[in-house]
Formats: sequence, C-alpha cells, structure tokens
Amino acid sequence: MYWNESMECATLNEMRALQSFRLSQTVRRVYERVPLYRKRMDEAGVSPADIRSVDDLHKLPFTYKQDLRDTYPYGMFAVPMSEIVRLHASSGTTGKQIVVGYTRKDLDTWAECCARALTAAGATKEDIIHVSYGYGLFTGGLGVHGGAEKAGMTVVPVSVGNTKRQINILRDFKPTFICCTPSYALFLAETMAEMGIDKSELALRVGIFGAEPWTEEMRKEIEAKLGLKAMDIYGLTEIIGPGVAFECQEQSGMHINEDNFIAETIDPDTGEVLPIGAQGEIVFTCINKQGFPLLRYRTRDIGVLVREKCSCGRTLIKMKKPAGRSDDMLIIRGVNVFPSQIESVLLQLGNTAPYYQLIVGRVNNTDTLEIQVEITPEMFSDTVRSLEEQSRNIKQAVESTLGISAKITLVEPKTIPRVEGKAVRVVDTRKLHD
Repeated sequence: MYWNESMECATLNEMRALQSFRLSQTVRRVYERVPLYRKRMDEAGVSPADIRSVDDLHKLPFTYKQDLRDTYPYGMFAVPMSEIVRLHASSGTTGKQIVVGYTRKDLDTWAECCARALTAAGATKEDIIHVSYGYGLFTGGLGVHGGAEKAGMTVVPVSVGNTKRQINILRDFKPTFICCTPSYALFLAETMAEMGIDKSELALRVGIFGAEPWTEEMRKEIEAKLGLKAMDIYGLTEIIGPGVAFECQEQSGMHINEDNFIAETIDPDTGEVLPIGAQGEIVFTCINKQGFPLLRYRTRDIGVLVREKCSCGRTLIKMKKPAGRSDDMLIIRGVNVFPSQIESVLLQLGNTAPYYQLIVGRVNNTDTLEIQVEITPEMFSDTVRSLEEQSRNIKQAVESTLGISAKITLVEPKTIPRVEGKAVRVVDTRKLHD
C-alpha cells in the first residue's frame, strides 16, 4: 500500500535528479535570505552556483543545534513572518527553545510525509486513530493528526495524560491505530492490568511509536501486551516533526522521505562523510521546505543508512533504528555505552519491568556504573535466592555485552521515577567529582 507511489517507488536516477534540483534551489534561497548561511558559506568559500547536484552536498557547512539557539527565535526563517502560518518549538530543557516555522505548503508537505507513514503501516479510511502524542508546541500530536486527516482516517485527538481516561476511550471508541511514545504504550498496558482490562477488549491492530529511542525487545513486549503490530516513526522538530522516516509492514528499517530530506552519515568526530552501510551520525538537509529549511543539520543520532529495494516495493533509502545519540553516549572507563544497549539486555532476559535507571559515578578516579532495575510484581514475591540469581544473570549479561563491570540493584515495582510513564534513565554524578 502506497500513499504516493511515484515518489515512494522512484528509481535512484529519478530521485537523484529531483534531489539535485531541489537542493540547488534551496541553497540559493537560504543564501539570499538567511544571514547565518550566507556568512557560513562565504567563510567556506562556497557559493550557490557551486551546488549543482547531490554530489556537491559535502561542500556545504554543517548546521548545529546551537546555531538555532543563537538565532532564536526567528533568525533561521527563510520567508517573512507574513507567510508563516504555524510555529512549533522544542522543550528547551537544555537551553533556549528551538523555534520552527511552517508555511501552508510546509504543513501540506508534513501531512504528506505522515500520510505515507500511516499508509505504509496499513492505514485506510476505515481506520480510527487514537493520537496520544502531545498537542501544542511539541510537533508530535499535530504532525500525525495532519497526516491522518490527509489519509482519510478518523482522528481521536486525545493528547497526553489522564491515562485511565485514555484506556476507557480505547475500550469504548474502538480505535484501530494508536500513536504515542513506546514507554507510554507500556505504561498504558501496565495501567490496563491494574484496572483489570484485557487487551482483547480493545480493537487496536497497529501502533505508531516514536519520539524516543526504543529497542526490538521493547517492540516485542509492546506487541505482546497490547496485541498490535508496533511500527517505528522518526522525526525531529528541527527537520519537520514526525514523518521524516517510517517503517513499512516489513519492519526492517525506516524509509526516509528523501524527496524532501537528503540523509548522510558522518564520522561524529571528524565530520567526514561515510559510505552507505557504515554507522555514523545522521545528518539531514531539507530540500522542500519554505519556512525553516536546514542544511546538513547534525542530529546527533547514531545510525546506519541502507540503499536497497524493500520487499514492500519502496525504493526510498532506509535508516536502521538509531543505536543512540552521540550526546547521550556515556563513556565509562573508556568504553562507549548507550542506554539502549542496556535496555536490550534487560528485556531479553525477562522477569524485569521495562524501567531502569543508570547511576554513573566516580570513586578514587575510577568510573562506576550502577544499574537499578525494577522487577515485576510476580518476581518481587520470589525468594531471596531467586532474586540474587536474577541479579547475577543481569550482571553477567550486561558485562559480557558492554565489556565493563556494573553493580546491579533490583528494586521494587514502581520505584524508578516516571514522567508520563517514562523512566528516568541516566543520573551521571561524575561532574560532582570533577
């Protein structure tokens, strides 16, 4: 099932020709209208005339999140405010908010991207979609909402919070699709169990989950607990929101809407462009946006691009599920550690809840790692010997996977702090010792 077969199944030559045209037009426009890009390109000795095809992309300078903060709020807009019809923004938890603007055409492009994602997941006009992403300045809710309406689905715009009410709506309204973060999906399942509601009472068949990293093991757990097919969707506020890339029913990587976004992988330390198939930092260039088009934006997501025709028939380049973020990566005694690696180990072993906390510290100039893991209510009633065995199993699995030692602490159910169902993942106290 395709929403836009001509784009989703274009040949490589057709796609490269379109990308090259749109890239050259975008570069010329931002050079003329965005002072930061004009300054950066002049400093690099690059003019719009030098960018004639995708092969010239590497000549352009990178864009960093700090650039968006330094030009807050509207300094990166490439159209006058009279053409901007909507603003969105990031949370701003680590600095100034990132403010993005959309023209009417941008909103249509965004809806198109999300309609492709929903159709690839099997959506039709007969489906009802329960949207539990946040509405407001966060891009999740309104982004998927627009795509669902474009695809002709019936939308239930629930937004976040009030979990028991959401479960009643899921049971009564009988939506067949649900969109939320993967951790919230598990929180819904946990709350359903407390309410005595079985998944068979719901009509869900597909879940579209994104906005945070999640593992294949977490996918299996969501599918088992909610009785649906769990699909991945990827996006960034800075690029457009959800819908930059999406899974089809093959669940073998996310198709990038590359008629709108050119993807690269680079070495995060040197900035060198890496070949297709090599793991590196994902970089995106917007080639079909009017209000807020970014050139070579460094996402900090670590992933792999794959260029092969999918069994679904789509030829769009794929990105594998990100392994983590370069700015979330922990370096513990010289070893690179991503929280997702630990999550994968815990879910493979079973007998633990999907909530954990990493506490990184330093003792006598040596890094330490403690992993606090919630156990299930059933296991909490087990014998001390059984709990000790489980702790040893986790310790051995973590250490064999990561190559570093870690202290394992099993904690009671609902001990790890949650925010809308999501566990607090990392507490790094080393800076207190520096």
